[in-house]
Amino acid sequence: MSNNIMELKSGSDIRGIAIAGVADEEINLTDEVIAKIMISFAYWLAHKTSKDFEELTVSVGHDSRLSAERIKNIIIDTLGGLGIKILDCGLSSTPAMFMTTIDLNCDAAIEITASHHPFNRNGFKFFTISGGLEANDIEEILNNTKNKFDFIKSKNFSVKKVNYMEKYSERLRKIICDGLRKKEESKPLAGLKIIVDAGNGVGSFYATNVLEPLGADISGSQFLEPDGRFLNHMPNPEDKNAMRSIVEATIKNKADLGIIFDTDVDRAGAVDCDGSEICRNSLIALAATIALKNNSGGTIVTDSVTSDGLHDYIENELHGVHNRFKRGYKNVINEAKRLNLEGINCPLAIETSGHAAMRENYFLDDGAYLITKIIIELCILRHKGQGFKDILCNLKNPKESLEFRLNIMNKDFKIYGEKVINDLYIYASEKNNWNIVPDNKEGIRVSFDKKSADGWFLLRMSVHDPVMPLNIESNKIGGVTLILEDFIKFIDKYKEIDFSQIKDHIQKVKMRKS
Repeated sequence: MSNNIMELKSGSDIRGIAIAGVADEEINLTDEVIAKIMISFAYWLAHKTSKDFEELTVSVGHDSRLSAERIKNIIIDTLGGLGIKILDCGLSSTPAMFMTTIDLNCDAAIEITASHHPFNRNGFKFFTISGGLEANDIEEILNNTKNKFDFIKSKNFSVKKVNYMEKYSERLRKIICDGLRKKEESKPLAGLKIIVDAGNGVGSFYATNVLEPLGADISGSQFLEPDGRFLNHMPNPEDKNAMRSIVEATIKNKADLGIIFDTDVDRAGAVDCDGSEICRNSLIALAATIALKNNSGGTIVTDSVTSDGLHDYIENELHGVHNRFKRGYKNVINEAKRLNLEGINCPLAIETSGHAAMRENYFLDDGAYLITKIIIELCILRHKGQGFKDILCNLKNPKESLEFRLNIMNKDFKIYGEKVINDLYIYASEKNNWNIVPDNKEGIRVSFDKKSADGWFLLRMSVHDPVMPLNIESNKIGGVTLILEDFIKFIDKYKEIDFSQIKDHIQKVKMRKS
C-alpha cells in the first residue's frame, strides 16, 4: 500500500477514485487508506504546531460529491478518535474552509473535494493559517503512512457542527457594501440581474446568500442544487460545454452578468451582458485592472500560457509589470508571495484556469472573492455609463489558439521530455525566424514575427502527467498551421512522442483548403 498510496498525490492535493461506476477504475481511496492518511496528517500537524492532539482543532468540509459523507465520517472518526476537536462544516467551499483557520482559529482545515474531476473521484485539500499545504508536505504525509503510529483512542471525542458558510457569505456581502459605500439594507445590487451557474457543486450559496440579499435579481440561475452526479455539465469554467451553457443562459435571461463556478468554488469565470466570455486572458485582464487600481506599477503573476496580447495590455494599458511564470496555481501564488517578500509590489497571482489569488485576501485562490470584486467593478462602471467592454477594448486576443497534449511513451518520461526541450533550444537557436523568448520560466517559448506566423508556441512538461502540452497562438488566420508545419520538422524524429494530433490537424486543414 505504501507504494500505491503515493499515486494519490496530485501536486499539493490528494486525489483518488472514491466510488465505483467507471470501467477499469478501481477504488483506491478506501476507508483504510483514508484513515492512514489522516493519522499521518494528525502527527504532521502536531509536529508543525508543537501541540498535543487534544489541543488541536481541525475543521472539515466537503463539496457535493457522492462519496463525501463516507469520507467525512472516516476523517471525523479518525481525527476525533485521537482527541482532536472537530468542527463539522458540512457542505462548504474550499476557500471558506481556509477562512476557518482565520475566523474560527482552527489549527488546520480539510476540504473533501476533487475539484472539477469526474463524479467517481474525490480527495483532500489541506490548509493551515499559512495557506494551502505545499507539494512536499503532501509527499511527507503520504510517505509517513507506512510508519506504525500509535493510535490510542482518546476519551475526549469532540465534534461540533458549524454553519460557517453563513459567516463566509456575510463577509462577501460586506465587501460588496464597503466597495460601493452602501449599507446592506439599501439593497446595493437592486436593478442588476446576475445569474449563477453552480454546476451542481457548492456555488449556489453565492446566488442565494450573497447576491439575493443585496437586491440582485438571480432568476435564471441554474444547476444550483448540489448533486455529485454532475448530470448537466462538468462544473468547470474551462469546460467548453459549461461555458456554452452559462453564455446561453446569460443571453436568454438578458442578464447583466453571468457567473460560473467550479465544484468547490476556488475558480470562476464570467459572461458579459452580450454573451462575451470573461475567462482566461480576458478574466486575467479584468482582475489585473482591479488589482492595479491602488497598486500603480505593480506586478501581476500569471502562468506560462498567457497571450502576448495580455502581456501588452498589462504593461502598456495598465502600466503594470507582467511576470509570466510556471503552470500550476500553487506555483503562481508562491511566486507572487516570494516577490512581495523581496519588496516587489505584487497584488495578484492568477492562472488561466481561473485560479485567482489577491494579496488583500491572504493570497487565497477564491472564485467567489474574485467575482465579488468583479461585481463591485461592474457597479462602478455602470454608474459611469460604461461596461466591461469599455475597459477591455484594447485587449488584443489572438485570431487562432490551440493546445495539443503530446503523450510521452518512454517510461522515464520526465528525463525524455526534458531532453526534447533541451534539443529544441538548440534547434530554435539555429532557426532564422524562430525567436526564443528570454523571460520564459517554463519549457521553451518561441515567437514568430509578423512577416511569418505572427504568433508563438510554448512546449513544456505537464506538472504531473507523462505529457508535453504544446500551446500555440497566432494573430492571423492560418498562423497556427504555419507554426505546426515548422514544428513537426523538429518533433518528427522523436519516436516516443505521440504527435499524431498535430498530423491530423494539418491534414484536416489541407483537406479544407482543397
